[in-house]
Amino acid sequence: MSTEEKPAAAPRSLAEALRARDDAGLAALLRSRPDLVTPVPADLTQLATRAGTRASVVRALERLDRFTTQTAQALAVAADPASYDELLGLLAGDEGDPAVSAALPGAVRTLREQALVWGDDDRLRLVRTARELLSPSPQHPSPTGLGPTVREATAGMSPGRIQEIVTTVGLPSTHDSVSAVAALTGLFTDRARMAALLAEVPPESVEVLERLVWGPPYGQVTADPATRLRRLLDRGLLLPTAPGTVVLPREVALHLRGGRAHRTTEPVPPPVEAAATHRPQVVDATAAGQAYTALATVEELLKDWNEGGPAVLRSGGLSVRDLRRTAVALDVPETVAAFWVELAYAAGLVASDGEADERYAATPAYDSWLERPAAERWTTLAAAWLAATRTPGLVGGRDAKDHTLAALGPGLDRSAAPEVRRRVLALLAGLPEGAAPDSGSVSERLRWERPPRPAGGAAGPGSAAGGAGEGDDLRSRLARWTLAEAEMLGITGRGALSAHGRAVLGLPAPKAQAGRTPPGPVTALGTGTGTGPGTGTGPGTGPGTGPSTGPSTGPGSASQPGAAGPEPTGPGDRLPVHHHHRPSVPHPSSPAPPPLSPTLPALTAAEQAAASSSAARLLAPLLPEPLDHVLLQADLTAVAPGPLQRPLADMLGVLADVESKGGATVYRFTPGSVRRALDAGRAATDLHAFLSAHSRTPVPQPLTYLIDDVARRHGHLRVGAASAYVRCDDDAVLNEILADKRAAGLGLRRIAPTVLAARADPAGLLEGLRQMGFAPAAESAEGDVLITRADARRTPPRTAPEPVPEGPPAPDETLLAAAIRAVRAGDLAATAPRRTTAGETGGETGGPGAGSGALPRTGAAETLATLQAAVLTGEALWIGHVNAEGVAGRRVIAPVRVEGGFVTAYDHTADEVRTYPLHRITGVAELADEES
Repeated sequence: MSTEEKPAAAPRSLAEALRARDDAGLAALLRSRPDLVTPVPADLTQLATRAGTRASVVRALERLDRFTTQTAQALAVAADPASYDELLGLLAGDEGDPAVSAALPGAVRTLREQALVWGDDDRLRLVRTARELLSPSPQHPSPTGLGPTVREATAGMSPGRIQEIVTTVGLPSTHDSVSAVAALTGLFTDRARMAALLAEVPPESVEVLERLVWGPPYGQVTADPATRLRRLLDRGLLLPTAPGTVVLPREVALHLRGGRAHRTTEPVPPPVEAAATHRPQVVDATAAGQAYTALATVEELLKDWNEGGPAVLRSGGLSVRDLRRTAVALDVPETVAAFWVELAYAAGLVASDGEADERYAATPAYDSWLERPAAERWTTLAAAWLAATRTPGLVGGRDAKDHTLAALGPGLDRSAAPEVRRRVLALLAGLPEGAAPDSGSVSERLRWERPPRPAGGAAGPGSAAGGAGEGDDLRSRLARWTLAEAEMLGITGRGALSAHGRAVLGLPAPKAQAGRTPPGPVTALGTGTGTGPGTGTGPGTGPGTGPSTGPSTGPGSASQPGAAGPEPTGPGDRLPVHHHHRPSVPHPSSPAPPPLSPTLPALTAAEQAAASSSAARLLAPLLPEPLDHVLLQADLTAVAPGPLQRPLADMLGVLADVESKGGATVYRFTPGSVRRALDAGRAATDLHAFLSAHSRTPVPQPLTYLIDDVARRHGHLRVGAASAYVRCDDDAVLNEILADKRAAGLGLRRIAPTVLAARADPAGLLEGLRQMGFAPAAESAEGDVLITRADARRTPPRTAPEPVPEGPPAPDETLLAAAIRAVRAGDLAATAPRRTTAGETGGETGGPGAGSGALPRTGAAETLATLQAAVLTGEALWIGHVNAEGVAGRRVIAPVRVEGGFVTAYDHTADEVRTYPLHRITGVAELADEES
């Protein structure tokens, strides 16, 4: 007796193919297509059905790389089923292609893993929905440019006409159309006989075929075609599909193409080329300088909005005028200002206050953010940028309703943004340390990894022609914006990925970095000098700003009819022109395809916290230390040669005005700024002591005189609320005010020798007197001087905006394990055979299918007896059960105890012990023997 096992039968459906997978295979499917696991399918049949729905298939096709997409497109125009060798021939052509041969197993494995293809290598089947999406049709041409087969094109042709074609090409006539079409198909797929047939056709007729060979395969003719067209129609090399329309059969096109389904097959991803290479120390130092600039810019932005930022538009977001004002205040272009505003919003540092007069202001989280070390503050911004789906580059563009997209407004979320950012940075991480990429090669690589959808979108994602003429799609723009934003944020320096940028992504440090000496801290005078790729292109450059990479379409180009001389034209000849060329085949000794750069998955909260901590440790030594001193100069200015300690910076910001920014900040002392410090409650002695303590140079005499002069006049006039009044002990000063023509608008009148009353309110009176050159002070009702400080306006506690996910979230390992366990258990229960009861031998439930779809039906006594017997024997049973909602279902249970009107059993369907009321059980049935 042989002990050899019988070979496993080939699967007959996708459900059977999934049933043959192990748990790792099912986990890979659910991980690559997370929409299949929400909600968890009841069994594998339901999983297969869901995997074949149009929405799920379209989503899966859109996430394939270009070569895998081309593989699916080739399967769609191949026979169903097709062998692996047939598929290889469609992709590699008659001459073969070593690169295609090397890459095809991986592409087929990916399609199988994602349940888009099933079956063994000798019977590969594309799921029906994918075939419908990718197969050619007159309404939705195939990306391959192929037309229908001979059988499809002759479906509506008369039998007599088919016999005429068969006779013309030299085949024996047949007794029916089916065999005639089969004979014609055999002729067109035979390379030798097809070559002989084409040799009989004049060159001008072959030229017509070459104009249709790469698609579109349809052309228009009149009722009286030219002779060159008539020869093709008589031989079936062109077949009519409608009055005035002809098509090139698929078999003929494949012969002319040399067996290739695509004009250009791209099995190897385009490499990311390095545009420049810098020393790693220079990269890290430049990136650290940019990181410091980023922190200073965000602080300056929110300091400008400290007392209440711009108003919120009724439709949401910043107005164009407010964005322009913010750009002027930050001294950056508007597109860059939009980036910093959106970054602060993504980090939860700014939000709307929610008041009736809604305005933007800093959140309470901003105050705690300010107290943290600089390196930690940077990692907060970097992590928020990586995860944000809001896309500042879209600001200023138009939405689908032709409305302008505003900063902080709706419509800026793009779900692909986080994935593209991480993918671009992963490509940078794959380059040698210190190498800056060419932005064009990065875009080409992204287009290969995720081909943009064609204009129609219905023929399936991707295109056969490659990335040369894809246009400026969203992912390419996101890639450009990522390079520019990463440079401004300090993740990259001079275009290359920095050490702290690599760390914040969760990547290990390169081996070469372990032995090199870290650069010293960045001096403040050297910040903001990055000149790497991307620094000249801010976010929001919009489509069409880069150089065109598409094919030429001007006069004389290869795609124009007149490019290669005059074309012969006949009556009604309006066929497209495509000049036939055969793509070059790589030499067998060509280098192997480069390995793909690792994809960076989104980090969990714990992983991101660890990555941020590591990045902060690497960045901290590179950032300049805050200084506790300034350099006072005789021209009433103070120079801060670097970042100042926060108390010093805050006080100096009140006492002086910022005149210029950069590596070194220049402050200018004016009477107004000194008066501002006095209004805040500082005395002249306090200001002298402050400057003496924090200046590395002696306090200039002009500055001392300025402070004393403003302090002597400060508070000499007192303004209170009458509506408003002015009080002064020197009546000569009041006479001077009354005599000044500029005081006419204040409505002043004397009510006492030392008191003037005004129609203006106290704030307006204070401002008017200050414009006249006086230094009044406000006083309370008790006569005390009021100390005026700028009150920081804060919103109520706000959370950072949640990223908008791209489809269902990827399941974690716990959910995957539980889902697979539930699907396995449900499939076991759904496929377990049961014996047919006596009541199911006839009627609708009788026959072979009785045990598969209908609920078991038995009487109460028989149900109770069967359950009690199963408790004694330990056998499993089928039961029909109606739950509390009235939903009927079938379960496979192993009864453990029957008492009190309940049965306690192990439920194989749910994979747990459950209790069922007996009155809800419709019937029971024994499972069939294994042999049956």
